[in-house]
Amino acid sequence: MKERQIEEYEVNPYTMFIKPVVYGSKVYSEIYELEDKYLYPFKPLDIIKKSCEYFSSSFEGRKDGTKQLIGITHKVPIVIDPTNFIYFFPTTSPTRSECTWFSHEHVWDYRRVDSRQTMVIFRNKQSFNFPISFSSFQNQMLRTADLRMKLMQRTGQTERQSFYIMNRAKVVEASESMRQYGFENSFGPHQS
Repeated sequence: MKERQIEEYEVNPYTMFIKPVVYGSKVYSEIYELEDKYLYPFKPLDIIKKSCEYFSSSFEGRKDGTKQLIGITHKVPIVIDPTNFIYFFPTTSPTRSECTWFSHEHVWDYRRVDSRQTMVIFRNKQSFNFPISFSSFQNQMLRTADLRMKLMQRTGQTERQSFYIMNRAKVVEASESMRQYGFENSFGPHQS
């Protein structure tokens, strides 16, 4: 994978993870996609915030939504775009310079390397070691899975309600048409 420097970036369905890289006194982001790697001259949190805005929300709004759905207030997993299943979670407090963000969708497996490192295997079969304990990584995976499940349940409930309302309207409309037809039959052409 060859790294290319870019000036604009939004998280997308190909984004696997975003990790911080220190260049002098500045923190940049290394962005790993399924087949590409980019260097971005801003922090990972800046990308996450910008991506939330790109998908018509704010980072704070997404955090509040997670808190409301699953009660998590620290190291909050967020949905960036529920339509494309883009859920990300941080390895530590997002304000810390060493925070890496992972796409829940792309994590295939993870294994303990030692007490402070976890190997993460992605869906494209690439693997990398990260400075996070196995239990902490596992906890973040489970929190994000919980967020996804709760949001899908809510979405499903809303879709079922919409389906019921739309189909109920069709049933009412059909029964009204039948009454009108019956009404015309009773007093219409048969009265000669």
